[in-house]
Amino acid sequence: MSTNGQQRASIRPGLLVDIVLKKDQASGQTTRGVVKDILTNSANHPHGIKVRLQSGDVGRVKTIVAGNE
Repeated sequence: MSTNGQQRASIRPGLLVDIVLKKDQASGQTTRGVVKDILTNSANHPHGIKVRLQSGDVGRVKTIVAGNE
């Protein structure tokens, strides 16, 4: 399963995602990690839902890699 991270409803703690950190927005480089907290309150966001990973990194979700089913 690979989907974009613009819908808040499709993101939940425990998901493996690729995010773009603030410092990497120009290059578009992604960082992979597991969602700890969802920081965006709106239902969707054109640049991706902002999350905090378990590693502490904060960025916007580019793709959802896998769920924890």
